[in-house]
Amino acid sequence: MKRIFLLCIILFMVSGCANVKSLAVDDIIHNAINSNMNAKNVNRVGYRYYKPRGLSLRDSDNYNEVFTSLNYTYYMYVDLVSYNSKVLFNYEENPKAYYSKKITNGDKFGYIEINNYKNNQYLIEIMYNYAKIEVIVYERDIKSSVMYAVSILSSITYNDSVIKNYMKIDTENLPEEKFDIFEIVGRDDYLQFKDEEDVLEDNNDPDYIK
Repeated sequence: MKRIFLLCIILFMVSGCANVKSLAVDDIIHNAINSNMNAKNVNRVGYRYYKPRGLSLRDSDNYNEVFTSLNYTYYMYVDLVSYNSKVLFNYEENPKAYYSKKITNGDKFGYIEINNYKNNQYLIEIMYNYAKIEVIVYERDIKSSVMYAVSILSSITYNDSVIKNYMKIDTENLPEEKFDIFEIVGRDDYLQFKDEEDVLEDNNDPDYIK
């Protein structure tokens, strides 16, 4: 059964054609973080990751990555400062959320929280492996969006020596206080990266439909 789940994930990331609606969110997360996806197709200073087919990289600036797929915009932030300092975080599951779960796999940790947002949309927040992705989607697309996000976050690998050297050389440019990946913004009903009008404008812009 596990092989079937892994095959579904691989097919989804490679071709975007796998039907994930039959999978539970728990299964999607579990199998994505255990898929051992070794392929990397995006390189950054201090880290690498795999961008699934079906996502377009719209912008990359100072550890912020912006992806688009269908009508949705995904915002990712990679926190090299917290990773280098090995900051720990203990997430408390939220019984009021649409979905809330702590994520752990070996020495990697994080959480996923999905909250009802506005206009029949849901705010998905996933923090894992010292990076965070946020996206607003309709309920029908929650599972595929979780698949995309967890696949990216679990694929991130860090280069310790590069990070340490870069921080010594260019510590002023590291966004130490720019964004807190451990903050659950859905409980405050706002997006950290952009305000609601900007998000809704992006989500309805046909130029971003892939």
